[in-house]
Amino acid sequence: MSTTPQDDTATAPLWRPDPQRAAATHIAAFQQWAARHHGAPATPLAPAVDDADAAARYAALHAWSVEDPARFWGAVTRWFDVRFSTPPEAVLADDAMPGARWFPGARLNYAEHALRHADADPDAPALLHLDETTAEPQPLSWAELRRQVTALAAELRRLGVRPGDRVSAYLPNIPQAVVALLASAAVGAVWTSCAPDFGARSVLDRFRQIDPAVLFAVDGYRYGGKEHDRTAAVAELRRELPGLRAVVHVPVLGTPAPEGALHWDDLTAAAPGGAAPDGAAPDGAVFEQLPFDHPLWVLYSSGTTGLPKAIVQSQGGILVEHLKQAGLHLDLGPGDRFLWYTSTGWMMWNFLVAGLLTGSTVVTYDGSPGHPGTGALWEVAARTGATVLGTSAAYVVASRKAGLHPGRDLDLSAVRCIGTTGSPLPPDGFRWIYDEVKSDVWLASVSGGTDVCSCFVGGVPTLPVHVGEIQAPCLGADVQAWDPAGSPVVDQVGELVVTRPLPSMPTGFWNDPDGARYRASYFETYPGVWRHGDWITVTPRNTVVIHGRSDSTLNRQGVRMGSADIYEVVDRLPEIRESLVIGLEEPGGGYWMPLFVVLEEGAVLDDALRGRIRTALREQLSPRHVPDEVVAVPALPHTLTGKRIEVPVKRLLAGAALDQAVNPGSVDNPDSLRFFERLARERAADRS
Repeated sequence: MSTTPQDDTATAPLWRPDPQRAAATHIAAFQQWAARHHGAPATPLAPAVDDADAAARYAALHAWSVEDPARFWGAVTRWFDVRFSTPPEAVLADDAMPGARWFPGARLNYAEHALRHADADPDAPALLHLDETTAEPQPLSWAELRRQVTALAAELRRLGVRPGDRVSAYLPNIPQAVVALLASAAVGAVWTSCAPDFGARSVLDRFRQIDPAVLFAVDGYRYGGKEHDRTAAVAELRRELPGLRAVVHVPVLGTPAPEGALHWDDLTAAAPGGAAPDGAAPDGAVFEQLPFDHPLWVLYSSGTTGLPKAIVQSQGGILVEHLKQAGLHLDLGPGDRFLWYTSTGWMMWNFLVAGLLTGSTVVTYDGSPGHPGTGALWEVAARTGATVLGTSAAYVVASRKAGLHPGRDLDLSAVRCIGTTGSPLPPDGFRWIYDEVKSDVWLASVSGGTDVCSCFVGGVPTLPVHVGEIQAPCLGADVQAWDPAGSPVVDQVGELVVTRPLPSMPTGFWNDPDGARYRASYFETYPGVWRHGDWITVTPRNTVVIHGRSDSTLNRQGVRMGSADIYEVVDRLPEIRESLVIGLEEPGGGYWMPLFVVLEEGAVLDDALRGRIRTALREQLSPRHVPDEVVAVPALPHTLTGKRIEVPVKRLLAGAALDQAVNPGSVDNPDSLRFFERLARERAADRS
């Protein structure tokens, strides 16, 4: 690939792909094949004449993918050789939302597809693992991964686990978690997981909803140079989950299994003996053949304002969506090493496992991205030879503030793509990656959600990268920005909506038999259309800018503003660690917009710093973006996956009681909410 010289004009890209490399991508090959066999546009994606031509060619392919979803998704299954043991009666039998019926009559198994690359090169690494104590990456070969999954699936069956039973995990990002997920899927059980940094109450808020039959649990984990014992939390989970038939002990810290628990090594020590059952592979592997919409796993919403939603996604829906997203949009394939910093409590861990579907080596890292120094994750990428590195916008900003020079100090020659998600990547983050990490790298900023376990908008390897903008809507995702009347808008802020179904949209929520909670979550505002809850702008060149959550919208004088735009400006200041802005309607028609800031060590919020914050917002955004007050706080609340929490803070400042404003078990630092509770009382007293 080659890079374009950086240019401060509004239209010049930071980077564009080399024409030959663009033409060699999987998405370019798919387009040419789909043009011959499935009616896709005939004009190749690459090479293109110029940036505008590249955008127009992709836009044509995208239009075909959303206007003819049956042909597009049928093409995806054929391109990736999805193996239906029973063929489907149709691709899309009903396109209603909610309630779309994908591939009715088809039967398949997700785990079978994740492990089929073991046949090509059984000794190659399927997984590479590191933690904070590991000197060298520890490989797990494709053959050994398949053997362990086969053995564990046989043990789950011996324990009486059958299709539809739930298997839960309280595990960090370690190879055992991948093995357990695939064994669960092979049996047809429904997987669910939480990271071990979740407290027992938070885990119970989730797992109690689905009544698991099996729990895989660690004794503890390592993070930030410390060992964190979780034996008391696991004991509480065992007491409070009465449906458990078995607990499997995974000794990360080396402690013996508690009384009554099974040991991981005993369950995975050997392949099952005896005659292979009917339908088994020669190595004894049995992959239950399941309906396309059979549940694969349950993911959870953040649960900040109530019980987390238990989101059910299907074996087939996740399989075809992840093949498309990983294989076409991230251009992953055999020979790649796929590292995304995540935990098992975040949907990106489930998506990380999708690397196996494409034959890539998945890198699992269990530890802090900032220990022993801020650059730890860049070092992990260098040590593992990662070709696709995924991180968060917050980590990129922290790396920039720390003055890191990863491209100068480390060997990142293998990295061809850097992905970011979790929150909008600010323009300074885009520029820093090209200045300090690698000038010739494809930056794939993406945005989607737990709700679909994938991306609505994201990377396209044949398109240029523009500062502050996500490259395009993803294939099959009919993403638009809508105004309150339900009309699409371009070059204006609007609600992110999806007007046609995606296979990985939830089949429903657990314990929501009539679908009322599911419909209320996505389809109330625009009936029959998915409203995601993000503010976006679709630009004239079909790139996308994310402005933040629309359910915490700032609205001054009738002008809607995204909080992410304010964070991009304020968090750039060296004195500010992070910030949170709230807009609150007041009695009598007033509007109060305070900005809360956490200061870097040694910084002081004096009049000079307040003035610099206001000036930066006025000059870089608009006078409307200037807060009414700037208030220093000791800490800000986040979800358990690290996202800033705005709505509960707004509820507290409006006078709601703490237990009504937020579910404390869903917050990383519940004590931080006390500040806002006290502030609300003080403001109420001042008004009385």
